[in-house]
Amino acid sequence: MRHNQSLLLKECMTAMGIAVNIAGAFIAANLHLPVYMDSIGTIMNASLLGPGWAMITGVLGSLASGVLFDVYSLYYAPVQLITGCLAGLLFRGPWMKGRRIAVGTFLFSLPLSLASAAITAFVFGGITSSGSSFLVQIMTKLGMNLTLSCFLVQVITDYADKLMAVFIATAVAAAMTGEMKRKLRGEIHG
Repeated sequence: MRHNQSLLLKECMTAMGIAVNIAGAFIAANLHLPVYMDSIGTIMNASLLGPGWAMITGVLGSLASGVLFDVYSLYYAPVQLITGCLAGLLFRGPWMKGRRIAVGTFLFSLPLSLASAAITAFVFGGITSSGSSFLVQIMTKLGMNLTLSCFLVQVITDYADKLMAVFIATAVAAAMTGEMKRKLRGEIHG
């Protein structure tokens, strides 16, 4: 019974993370923000549940957003896998605590920026539904290479986006009681 309750709590947290990702992506896409807000739930679950559940949260959120309102999101599902995996691993160590949060966030945002830039440049030619596409277009019109423009914009916008998500995830985790966290990990029941 204890295992089933812990699993149910993890599934509920995953569903909530997916909903947060979808809502964030919808807001960012419709307001054409230069950040994405599509991985807040992924990073929250990376901090609370670990990389596996975070990866599930990210991919399912990306697929749902792609079907519901932003077809571009489907192509970025692999980026959510990287986000969930790396953030989940870093949250297990000292990199996502205290003053190290800024460096820890950069450590997991750089590889996903590479993946996002490749998708943006080679699949979409630099133009997606994101507000950051405007920055890419400006840089290419000023003579910068498309791939380099995509990479620079991704590094800056991904870092800002993920740092915001980490602060939100950290605040959520801080608001939870120790008992709630132990229940999520399956250490106690009831």
